Amino acid sequence: MGPVGKERSWIVVVLLSIVTLGIYAFYWQYAMFKEMKEHSGAGLGGVLGLLLSIVTGGLVATFVLPNEVGELYGRAGKEKPVSWLTGFWVLLPLIGSFVWLIKVQDRVNEYWASVPPLTEGFASPTA
Repeated sequence: MGPVGKERSWIVVVLLSIVTLGIYAFYWQYAMFKEMKEHSGAGLGGVLGLLLSIVTGGLVATFVLPNEVGELYGRAGKEKPVSWLTGFWVLLPLIGSFVWLIKVQDRVNEYWASVPPLTEGFASPTA
């Protein structure tokens, strides 16, 4: 497994997305896809995830992002707390997008917190 991703507050994601008129939301998607790919070696990755999300009007992020978070758990031998089905939350008017974001961001934060950070260098040899 590669480096652990950054834990983010869903409230900060919402506020920065509003202040930047949606630009931060694109960065957030890119960063999420990138960090998960760097950590697990699987998934779309940052550039492809962002491009597909832009081309599909957010459809890729809505369904693939929670699925990739769930796969992180699955590869670690844990029960998947989110999946592509989580994307259907966005169909609930007004509140659905917030529920989706909270579920996805909180689950990925919990995953990052559960993974020990990589150590730099090598262990010293024992005699």
